[in-house]
Amino acid sequence: MNLLGENIWINITIGSAILVFIGGVLGMLYRGIDRKLVAHMQGRVGPPIVQPFRDVQKLLMKESIIPDGAISWLFKAAPLVCLITSALLLLYIPMFGQKALLSGFGDALLVVYLLILPSLAFAAGGFASSSPYATVGAQREMVLLMSLEFPLAVAVVSLGWRIGFDTAANPFMFSTIAEHPIWSLVGPLGVIGSLILLFTLLVATSGKGAKVPFDVAEAETEIAGGILVEYSGRNLCLFYLADIIKAFAVSALVVALFIPYNLSPLVGIGAPVPAGIVDGLFFLVKVFVVMFISISVIRTAMARFKISQASWVYIIAMTFISLVGLILIAVDSMV
Repeated sequence: MNLLGENIWINITIGSAILVFIGGVLGMLYRGIDRKLVAHMQGRVGPPIVQPFRDVQKLLMKESIIPDGAISWLFKAAPLVCLITSALLLLYIPMFGQKALLSGFGDALLVVYLLILPSLAFAAGGFASSSPYATVGAQREMVLLMSLEFPLAVAVVSLGWRIGFDTAANPFMFSTIAEHPIWSLVGPLGVIGSLILLFTLLVATSGKGAKVPFDVAEAETEIAGGILVEYSGRNLCLFYLADIIKAFAVSALVVALFIPYNLSPLVGIGAPVPAGIVDGLFFLVKVFVVMFISISVIRTAMARFKISQASWVYIIAMTFISLVGLILIAVDSMV
Protein backbone atom coordinates (compact mmCIF):
# COMPACT_ATOMS: atom_id res chain seq x y z
CA MET A 1 0.00 0.00 0.00
CA ASN A 2 2.83 2.38 0.84
CA LEU A 3 4.58 1.57 -2.44
CA LEU A 4 1.31 2.07 -4.33
CA GLY A 5 0.74 5.40 -2.60
CA GLU A 6 4.27 6.51 -3.42
CA ASN A 7 3.77 5.60 -7.08
CA ILE A 8 0.55 7.60 -7.22
CA TRP A 9 2.25 10.71 -5.84
CA ILE A 10 5.21 10.26 -8.18
CA ASN A 11 2.82 10.06 -11.12
CA ILE A 12 0.98 13.15 -9.91
CA THR A 13 4.25 15.06 -9.51
CA ILE A 14 5.49 14.14 -12.98
CA GLY A 15 2.06 14.75 -14.51
CA SER A 16 1.86 18.14 -12.81
CA ALA A 17 5.23 19.21 -14.22
CA ILE A 18 4.24 18.10 -17.72
CA LEU A 19 0.81 19.72 -17.50
CA VAL A 20 2.18 23.04 -16.25
CA PHE A 21 4.81 23.03 -19.01
CA ILE A 22 2.21 22.34 -21.69
CA GLY A 23 -0.15 24.92 -20.19
CA GLY A 24 2.61 27.53 -20.17
CA VAL A 25 3.61 26.82 -23.79
CA LEU A 26 0.01 26.88 -25.01
CA GLY A 27 -0.70 30.00 -22.95
CA MET A 28 2.22 31.81 -24.58
CA LEU A 29 1.10 30.60 -28.01
CA TYR A 30 -2.42 31.89 -27.36
CA ARG A 31 -0.99 35.17 -26.09
CA GLY A 32 0.97 35.55 -29.33
CA ILE A 33 -2.11 34.78 -31.43
CA ASP A 34 -4.16 37.21 -29.33
CA ARG A 35 -1.68 40.04 -29.84
CA LYS A 36 -1.56 39.37 -33.58
CA LEU A 37 -5.35 39.25 -33.94
CA VAL A 38 -5.87 42.40 -31.87
CA ALA A 39 -3.26 44.22 -33.96
CA HIS A 40 -5.03 43.27 -37.19
CA MET A 41 -8.41 44.30 -35.78
CA GLN A 42 -6.89 47.70 -34.95
CA GLY A 43 -5.26 48.06 -38.36
CA ARG A 44 -1.71 47.31 -37.17
CA VAL A 45 0.80 44.66 -38.17
CA GLY A 46 1.52 43.56 -34.62
CA PRO A 47 4.34 41.42 -33.19
CA PRO A 48 5.07 37.89 -34.45
CA ILE A 49 3.14 35.06 -32.80
CA VAL A 50 6.34 33.80 -31.14
CA GLN A 51 6.91 37.16 -29.40
CA PRO A 52 5.85 35.87 -25.91
CA PHE A 53 8.54 33.17 -26.15
CA ARG A 54 11.09 35.84 -27.04
CA ASP A 55 9.92 37.99 -24.14
CA VAL A 56 10.44 35.12 -21.70
CA GLN A 57 13.89 34.38 -23.13
CA LYS A 58 14.87 38.05 -22.87
CA LEU A 59 13.65 38.43 -19.29
CA LEU A 60 15.46 35.29 -18.15
CA MET A 61 18.75 36.78 -19.34
CA LYS A 62 18.27 40.09 -17.53
CA GLU A 63 19.22 40.91 -13.96
CA SER A 64 16.56 41.03 -11.25
CA ILE A 65 16.97 44.35 -9.46
CA ILE A 66 15.69 44.80 -5.89
CA PRO A 67 14.78 48.47 -5.25
CA ASP A 68 16.04 50.28 -2.17
CA GLY A 69 13.45 50.30 0.58
CA ALA A 70 11.68 47.17 -0.66
CA ILE A 71 10.81 44.26 1.61
CA SER A 72 13.34 42.04 -0.12
CA TRP A 73 12.05 38.57 0.81
CA LEU A 74 8.42 39.42 -0.01
CA PHE A 75 9.40 41.26 -3.18
CA LYS A 76 11.20 38.14 -4.44
CA ALA A 77 8.66 35.62 -3.10
CA ALA A 78 5.55 37.25 -4.57
CA PRO A 79 6.28 36.38 -8.25
CA LEU A 80 7.09 32.76 -7.35
CA VAL A 81 3.93 32.38 -5.25
CA CYS A 82 1.89 33.98 -8.03
CA LEU A 83 3.27 31.50 -10.58
CA ILE A 84 2.80 28.47 -8.32
CA THR A 85 -0.80 29.32 -7.43
CA SER A 86 -1.61 30.05 -11.08
CA ALA A 87 -0.09 26.72 -12.12
CA LEU A 88 -2.05 24.96 -9.36
CA LEU A 89 -5.28 25.89 -11.16
CA LEU A 90 -4.29 23.66 -14.08
CA LEU A 91 -4.25 20.61 -11.80
CA TYR A 92 -7.88 20.96 -10.71
CA ILE A 93 -9.51 21.95 -14.02
CA PRO A 94 -10.20 19.28 -16.68
CA MET A 95 -7.81 19.66 -19.60
CA PHE A 96 -7.75 18.24 -23.13
CA GLY A 97 -11.02 16.37 -22.74
CA GLN A 98 -9.70 14.35 -19.79
CA LYS A 99 -10.33 14.43 -16.06
CA ALA A 100 -8.38 16.90 -13.97
CA LEU A 101 -5.10 15.56 -12.62
CA LEU A 102 -6.33 16.22 -9.06
CA SER A 103 -9.99 15.58 -9.83
CA GLY A 104 -10.55 13.66 -6.62
CA PHE A 105 -9.12 16.40 -4.41
CA GLY A 106 -11.14 19.50 -5.34
CA ASP A 107 -14.08 20.91 -7.24
CA ALA A 108 -15.26 24.13 -8.90
CA LEU A 109 -15.68 25.91 -5.56
CA LEU A 110 -12.06 25.19 -4.67
CA VAL A 111 -10.98 26.65 -8.02
CA VAL A 112 -12.95 29.84 -7.26
CA TYR A 113 -11.01 30.17 -3.99
CA LEU A 114 -7.69 29.37 -5.66
CA LEU A 115 -8.29 32.15 -8.18
CA ILE A 116 -7.90 34.62 -5.30
CA LEU A 117 -4.31 33.57 -4.51
CA PRO A 118 -2.50 34.84 -7.64
CA SER A 119 -4.12 38.25 -7.23
CA LEU A 120 -3.11 38.38 -3.56
CA ALA A 121 0.48 37.48 -4.44
CA PHE A 122 0.44 40.08 -7.23
CA ALA A 123 -0.76 42.77 -4.82
CA ALA A 124 1.73 41.70 -2.15
CA GLY A 125 4.57 42.20 -4.60
CA GLY A 126 3.35 45.71 -5.30
CA PHE A 127 3.09 46.64 -1.62
CA ALA A 128 6.54 45.19 -0.97
CA SER A 129 8.27 47.21 -3.69
CA SER A 130 8.12 50.56 -1.83
CA SER A 131 7.11 52.35 -5.05
CA PRO A 132 4.13 54.74 -4.85
CA TYR A 133 3.07 53.66 -8.33
CA ALA A 134 3.17 49.99 -7.32
CA THR A 135 1.25 50.76 -4.12
CA VAL A 136 -1.53 52.43 -6.10
CA GLY A 137 -1.57 49.46 -8.47
CA ALA A 138 -1.76 47.00 -5.56
CA GLN A 139 -4.66 48.92 -4.04
CA ARG A 140 -6.46 48.80 -7.37
CA GLU A 141 -5.78 45.07 -7.66
CA MET A 142 -7.38 44.45 -4.26
CA VAL A 143 -10.43 46.56 -5.11
CA LEU A 144 -10.88 44.72 -8.41
CA LEU A 145 -10.42 41.36 -6.67
CA MET A 146 -13.12 42.10 -4.09
CA SER A 147 -15.44 43.42 -6.80
CA LEU A 148 -14.97 40.43 -9.06
CA GLU A 149 -15.35 37.52 -6.68
CA PHE A 150 -19.06 37.84 -5.88
CA PRO A 151 -20.51 37.66 -9.42
CA LEU A 152 -18.00 34.89 -10.22
CA ALA A 153 -19.15 32.90 -7.17
CA VAL A 154 -22.83 33.50 -7.99
CA ALA A 155 -22.33 32.10 -11.50
CA VAL A 156 -20.54 28.95 -10.30
CA VAL A 157 -22.88 28.34 -7.35
CA SER A 158 -25.95 28.83 -9.54
CA LEU A 159 -24.69 26.22 -11.97
CA GLY A 160 -23.96 23.68 -9.23
CA TRP A 161 -27.25 24.40 -7.46
CA ARG A 162 -29.25 23.56 -10.61
CA ILE A 163 -27.24 20.43 -11.37
CA GLY A 164 -27.82 19.32 -7.77
CA PHE A 165 -31.52 18.85 -8.53
CA ASP A 166 -30.74 16.02 -10.97
CA THR A 167 -28.00 14.07 -9.20
CA ALA A 168 -27.03 12.93 -5.74
CA ALA A 169 -23.34 13.36 -6.56
CA ASN A 170 -21.39 16.49 -5.66
CA PRO A 171 -22.75 18.98 -8.25
CA PHE A 172 -19.58 21.07 -8.10
CA MET A 173 -17.29 18.23 -9.15
CA PHE A 174 -16.20 18.72 -12.74
CA SER A 175 -16.94 15.07 -13.50
CA THR A 176 -20.55 15.61 -12.38
CA ILE A 177 -20.84 18.79 -14.46
CA ALA A 178 -19.53 16.88 -17.50
CA GLU A 179 -22.08 14.09 -16.97
CA HIS A 180 -24.94 16.58 -16.46
CA PRO A 181 -24.32 19.60 -18.72
CA ILE A 182 -26.54 22.51 -17.74
CA TRP A 183 -27.97 22.81 -21.27
CA SER A 184 -29.52 19.32 -21.04
CA LEU A 185 -31.25 20.06 -17.72
CA VAL A 186 -33.07 23.34 -18.34
CA GLY A 187 -35.95 24.64 -20.43
CA PRO A 188 -36.18 27.90 -22.38
CA LEU A 189 -35.99 30.15 -19.30
CA GLY A 190 -33.12 28.11 -17.95
CA VAL A 191 -31.24 28.37 -21.23
CA ILE A 192 -31.54 32.16 -21.09
CA GLY A 193 -30.41 32.16 -17.46
CA SER A 194 -27.45 29.89 -18.31
CA LEU A 195 -26.43 32.17 -21.18
CA ILE A 196 -26.50 35.10 -18.75
CA LEU A 197 -24.26 33.19 -16.33
CA LEU A 198 -21.93 32.31 -19.21
CA PHE A 199 -21.75 36.00 -20.10
CA THR A 200 -20.88 36.76 -16.47
CA LEU A 201 -18.00 34.30 -16.55
CA LEU A 202 -16.73 35.66 -19.87
CA VAL A 203 -16.60 39.17 -18.40
CA ALA A 204 -14.96 37.76 -15.26
CA THR A 205 -12.36 36.06 -17.47
CA SER A 206 -11.46 39.44 -18.91
CA GLY A 207 -10.98 40.81 -15.38
CA LYS A 208 -8.97 37.80 -14.20
CA GLY A 209 -6.78 38.17 -17.25
CA ALA A 210 -6.13 41.81 -16.28
CA LYS A 211 -6.65 42.98 -19.84
CA VAL A 212 -8.26 46.16 -21.17
CA PRO A 213 -10.64 47.47 -19.94
CA PHE A 214 -9.76 45.88 -16.56
CA ASP A 215 -5.98 46.38 -16.52
CA VAL A 216 -6.28 49.20 -13.99
CA ALA A 217 -3.65 47.66 -11.67
CA GLU A 218 -0.96 48.11 -14.33
CA ALA A 219 -2.19 51.03 -16.47
CA GLU A 220 1.11 51.99 -18.08
CA THR A 221 -0.11 55.41 -19.19
CA GLU A 222 -1.38 56.30 -15.71
CA ILE A 223 0.82 54.63 -13.09
CA ALA A 224 3.81 53.56 -15.21
CA GLY A 225 3.05 49.84 -15.02
CA GLY A 226 1.67 49.88 -11.49
CA ILE A 227 2.60 46.76 -9.55
CA LEU A 228 5.22 45.75 -12.11
CA VAL A 229 7.01 49.11 -12.25
CA GLU A 230 9.93 47.95 -10.05
CA TYR A 231 10.13 44.38 -11.33
CA SER A 232 12.73 43.22 -13.84
CA GLY A 233 14.55 40.14 -15.06
CA ARG A 234 13.54 36.74 -13.72
CA ASN A 235 11.07 38.15 -11.19
CA LEU A 236 9.18 39.97 -13.93
CA CYS A 237 9.33 36.80 -16.03
CA LEU A 238 7.61 34.84 -13.25
CA PHE A 239 4.77 37.37 -13.12
CA TYR A 240 4.56 37.28 -16.93
CA LEU A 241 4.27 33.49 -16.98
CA ALA A 242 1.77 33.50 -14.11
CA ASP A 243 -0.45 35.93 -15.99
CA ILE A 244 -0.34 33.77 -19.12
CA ILE A 245 -1.07 30.52 -17.27
CA LYS A 246 -3.89 32.08 -15.24
CA ALA A 247 -5.62 33.40 -18.38
CA PHE A 248 -5.38 29.93 -19.93
CA ALA A 249 -6.71 28.28 -16.75
CA VAL A 250 -9.68 30.64 -16.36
CA SER A 251 -10.65 30.08 -20.00
CA ALA A 252 -10.42 26.32 -19.40
CA LEU A 253 -12.68 26.79 -16.35
CA VAL A 254 -15.37 28.40 -18.53
CA VAL A 255 -15.07 25.45 -20.94
CA ALA A 256 -15.33 22.91 -18.11
CA LEU A 257 -18.44 24.57 -16.66
CA PHE A 258 -20.42 25.41 -19.78
CA ILE A 259 -18.94 23.45 -22.70
CA PRO A 260 -17.94 20.11 -21.12
CA TYR A 261 -18.46 18.15 -24.33
CA ASN A 262 -16.05 15.90 -26.18
CA LEU A 263 -16.05 15.59 -29.94
CA SER A 264 -15.05 11.93 -30.30
CA PRO A 265 -18.46 10.46 -29.31
CA LEU A 266 -20.20 12.73 -31.82
CA VAL A 267 -17.99 11.64 -34.74
CA GLY A 268 -17.96 7.98 -33.70
CA ILE A 269 -14.31 7.63 -32.67
CA GLY A 270 -13.98 4.93 -30.03
CA ALA A 271 -10.29 4.03 -30.02
CA PRO A 272 -8.61 5.63 -26.97
CA VAL A 273 -5.63 7.25 -28.70
CA PRO A 274 -7.46 8.83 -31.69
CA ALA A 275 -10.33 9.85 -29.39
CA GLY A 276 -7.88 11.49 -26.98
CA ILE A 277 -6.21 13.42 -29.82
CA VAL A 278 -9.53 14.61 -31.23
CA ASP A 279 -10.88 15.61 -27.82
CA GLY A 280 -7.62 17.38 -26.94
CA LEU A 281 -7.67 19.42 -30.14
CA PHE A 282 -11.36 20.21 -29.63
CA PHE A 283 -10.56 21.42 -26.12
CA LEU A 284 -7.89 23.77 -27.49
CA VAL A 285 -10.39 25.19 -30.00
CA LYS A 286 -12.94 25.81 -27.23
CA VAL A 287 -10.36 27.53 -25.04
CA PHE A 288 -9.25 29.68 -27.96
CA VAL A 289 -12.85 30.75 -28.67
CA VAL A 290 -13.37 31.68 -25.00
CA MET A 291 -10.11 33.66 -24.89
CA PHE A 292 -10.87 35.37 -28.19
CA ILE A 293 -14.32 36.53 -27.02
CA SER A 294 -13.47 37.40 -23.41
CA ILE A 295 -10.04 38.93 -23.97
CA SER A 296 -9.30 39.82 -27.61
CA VAL A 297 -12.69 41.18 -28.65
CA ILE A 298 -13.37 43.04 -25.41
CA ARG A 299 -9.98 44.75 -25.22
CA THR A 300 -10.16 45.70 -28.89
CA ALA A 301 -13.59 47.25 -28.57
CA MET A 302 -13.15 49.12 -25.29
CA ALA A 303 -10.81 51.57 -23.57
CA ARG A 304 -9.45 51.16 -20.06
CA PHE A 305 -11.91 51.78 -17.23
CA LYS A 306 -11.17 53.93 -14.23
CA ILE A 307 -10.98 51.87 -11.06
CA SER A 308 -14.37 53.19 -9.95
CA GLN A 309 -15.89 52.15 -13.28
CA ALA A 310 -14.30 48.70 -13.20
CA SER A 311 -15.51 48.16 -9.65
CA TRP A 312 -19.04 49.30 -10.57
CA VAL A 313 -19.14 46.89 -13.50
CA TYR A 314 -18.58 43.90 -11.22
CA ILE A 315 -20.17 44.94 -7.91
CA ILE A 316 -23.34 46.41 -9.41
CA ALA A 317 -23.79 45.46 -13.05
CA MET A 318 -22.39 41.92 -13.18
CA THR A 319 -23.75 40.99 -9.75
CA PHE A 320 -27.23 42.09 -10.84
CA ILE A 321 -26.90 40.26 -14.16
CA SER A 322 -25.71 37.04 -12.50
CA LEU A 323 -28.60 37.18 -10.00
CA VAL A 324 -31.03 37.56 -12.91
CA GLY A 325 -29.50 34.42 -14.42
CA LEU A 326 -29.94 32.60 -11.11
CA ILE A 327 -33.58 33.69 -10.83
CA LEU A 328 -34.34 32.53 -14.37
CA ILE A 329 -32.80 29.12 -13.68
CA ALA A 330 -34.77 28.87 -10.41
CA VAL A 331 -38.05 29.78 -12.13
CA ASP A 332 -37.30 27.30 -14.91
CA SER A 333 -36.80 24.50 -12.37
CA MET A 334 -40.26 25.19 -10.89
CA VAL A 335 -42.09 25.25 -14.22
